[in-house]
Amino acid sequence: MDLIDTLRSTGSVREFTDQPVDDAALERILDTARFAPSGANAQAWRVVVVRDRAIRARLRDLYLVIWRDYLAMSAAGLRPWAPPNDPAAEAAAVAAESERVNRSGAATGFAAHLDEVPALLAVFTDLSGLAATDRDLDRYSFAGGASVYPFVWNVLLAARTEGLGGVLTTMLIRQEDEVKRLLGAPDPLALAAVIALGHPVRQPGRLRRRPVASFTTLDRVDGPAFGTATPPITSASGPSTT
Repeated sequence: MDLIDTLRSTGSVREFTDQPVDDAALERILDTARFAPSGANAQAWRVVVVRDRAIRARLRDLYLVIWRDYLAMSAAGLRPWAPPNDPAAEAAAVAAESERVNRSGAATGFAAHLDEVPALLAVFTDLSGLAATDRDLDRYSFAGGASVYPFVWNVLLAARTEGLGGVLTTMLIRQEDEVKRLLGAPDPLALAAVIALGHPVRQPGRLRRRPVASFTTLDRVDGPAFGTATPPITSASGPSTT
């Protein structure tokens, strides 16, 4: 599959057929994904392929608890767990919506059937192998994720070449202690993502995203939009030829 087409069509897939994912295909996917970049080439990731039905069912139940909170906050107009959020506003949203969500009956869709997906992977990262350069800043730290999420993305890209689709979810990080206990993950491992893979019910097409000029500017964040009409880089000696 052409690389550009792969990049432009690898969307989140949450509905799968009953066709199993072949072990050889899964190994090929991970064999390709391991070439992802990471700080100091530490490759500080560990993958658990979850097959045990009881463990899968427990992961689904844990997921559903967080999913309901996500729905409640979204219904209140909040971006769930966004770092600038007021925790009290989030708690109030969950409390206000909990009764309505419970009255809506059994959950449906991906969350309710997480235990049934053809391939379920838990991706951990070794915290001792991350260069979290923003660790000491007075804000939420995210730089360390640059050493694990390229690997997660590579898994999804490689899955496309096998005719598979998938989705990464970070919901279960909210239940990290229990997930680590279930999967036997000691410290300093931390849960980075859970990936569901399978044969898509519907093959994804080209995705739609905001244009480059809507998120790229020249020289400063408040500078002019960057795009094809942007003048070339110049110096005192004239236009750059590099």
